[in-house]
Amino acid sequence: MKRAKAKNPESYVERSYRVLASESGLLSSFARVKDTDLQILADREVSARAFELALQYRLPIETYIARYPEFATALTPLPDDILAPPIVREMLVAGNIAGVGPMAAVAGAIAEYVGRALLREGCREVMVENGGDVFISRTADCTVAIFAGESPLSLKVGIKLGAAVMPVAVCTSSGKVGHSLSFGEADSVTVIAGNTALADAAATRLGNEVGRAAEGEAGIKRALAASRTIEGISGVVVVCGEKIGAVGCVELVELT
Repeated sequence: MKRAKAKNPESYVERSYRVLASESGLLSSFARVKDTDLQILADREVSARAFELALQYRLPIETYIARYPEFATALTPLPDDILAPPIVREMLVAGNIAGVGPMAAVAGAIAEYVGRALLREGCREVMVENGGDVFISRTADCTVAIFAGESPLSLKVGIKLGAAVMPVAVCTSSGKVGHSLSFGEADSVTVIAGNTALADAAATRLGNEVGRAAEGEAGIKRALAASRTIEGISGVVVVCGEKIGAVGCVELVELT
């Protein structure tokens, strides 16, 4: 496996959606391995360890892909494999629940595995963001801003999360922003769940449901209706242009 270098925080160009915890009191750390691009907010600086963990959890995924190339390319669910490494099996299960290929869950799975490892190793509070997919474990309420590309609602609306629901996943898919594959044109689809791989896969599925941006409200309603068929997610927010829709346990707040 090709070894990459940890990202130097001083040279890091901050992506515009990384506004997770302004005034949070947590320290920012960064780690990047190929297309795994982590920002970690924790009660201590963890860049070196996060880089090691990213390598550790990418390795079984890359090894599995070398044996089963369809794992990397499938756009529909693949059968469960009880002999697969835990992170690979979690992606397979998430894809099956959401109705998408397993790689739709990769960013969320890595974010959660890194976050839980840091918690086991002594961090009291951790937020791990990987390409818009966030694993959060905090002792206090927090708000996650929704980045929705060029929508006028982008970064103007946030989701308030209570400490009682932690740890929690907040994952966002967009048909207009980022490199992830989407067949819809939503500015953003954000899913809240207890499992980050599932939230990531579900966000991809529901982004596909929105369809063409011109459908506007109809596309939002279709995605929200489809969300009710995905077991294990607790809330969904869809932004398309100037319109927003939400379903489930979601507390939206206006950001200034």
